[in-house]
Formats: sequence, C-alpha cells, structure tokens
Amino acid sequence: MDMGSARAFGPDVAVDPGAFVHPSAQIYGKVSVAAGASIWPNVVVRAESQEVAIGRRTNIQDFVMIHVGNGTGTIIGEDCSITHHVTLHGCRIGDRVLVGIGATIMDGCVIGENSIVAGQAFLKEGTVIPPNSIVMGAPGKAVKERNSAAANAFNAWMYRENAAAYVRGEHRLWATETFAEDARVERGRLAALYGG
Repeated sequence: MDMGSARAFGPDVAVDPGAFVHPSAQIYGKVSVAAGASIWPNVVVRAESQEVAIGRRTNIQDFVMIHVGNGTGTIIGEDCSITHHVTLHGCRIGDRVLVGIGATIMDGCVIGENSIVAGQAFLKEGTVIPPNSIVMGAPGKAVKERNSAAANAFNAWMYRENAAAYVRGEHRLWATETFAEDARVERGRLAALYGG
C-alpha cells in the first residue's frame, strides 16, 4: 500500500513506499523508515554521524525528537509506539515497545522487547532494560515485569490503520463503528499470537 510518502529528503534518507511521513516531519542524515511505519506531525529525525533506523509498523508520534549519540545510532524495532514529545538519543529500542509521553532515553540505552517506558521517565546513558519490563522514574529503572507484546502491537496497529486513513483524507477513523469491530478482531488475534 502506497502511504503517500514520495516526499524527497536528503540522499541518505530511505523511506519505504509503504511508510507514511507527515509533510511537517523533518528528516536529515542517514535514516531508514521501514514499510508500514508512520511519522506524524512535527517529528524531527537527525543522523549526522551514526544512523537512525525505524522498524516496520512503528509509529513516531507528534513532536518526537530522534537524534544519534556520540558513537551510537538510534535503532527502533518493529511494532513500537514512540509517543508524543519523546526524545530518543543514540539508543536501541526492541520490538513491540511503547515509550510514554515525554520520556527521554539517552545514549547507549537498550530497551528490551515487549516493554513499556512510562511517560516522563528519564533513562540515563547506558541503562539496559530487560525484555518484558515496566520502566518508571528519573533515573528510569525496571519496576515490574510484564509481557506487553499484545497491547503494544495493538497500539502500533491502530497507528498503522490511522496512517492509511490519513492518506485517504480520513481523520476520524478511530471514531467509526467499523474501526471498533476491526479493533476487536485485531486485539483478539494479537492476544492469541502473543498471549494476554
């Protein structure tokens, strides 16, 4: 599905034709955006030295800032949600991770798959979080173990469907009865796939 992202960026930016990039997003340097990913309004991605890679079906929500560290790129896995006003700086985010509003994840951090980083958390340089964690605080640390794969993949699915709707000029998909039924079916499919 062509998500309408034929916009020209610099020569080192690779956006898959199946990704959605809002016209107000700014992307510079060596950046790859995989199929089904979505980049929302006022996102800034800069990779002057290392690289930034955004995985399949991952959403980068409004006002997110992604940059590289001194010697570390920023790699984001599949089916992730990087929510509003997050800063990612030279870190690695595993598959099916949700990073809450206003969180900051610094150079050399690694977030294990199926985790949730709470809003406003601050992860100092080099923090390593195991898979299936709930992360809170400043400095951020794992406070609980829980496999959030199904819930996080569902959130990523919602944004993928929303991006496809935006390409069609539809900005109220989530309010429709059809979407409510589709969401019920998808939630059940993901629960069966990942447990939960």
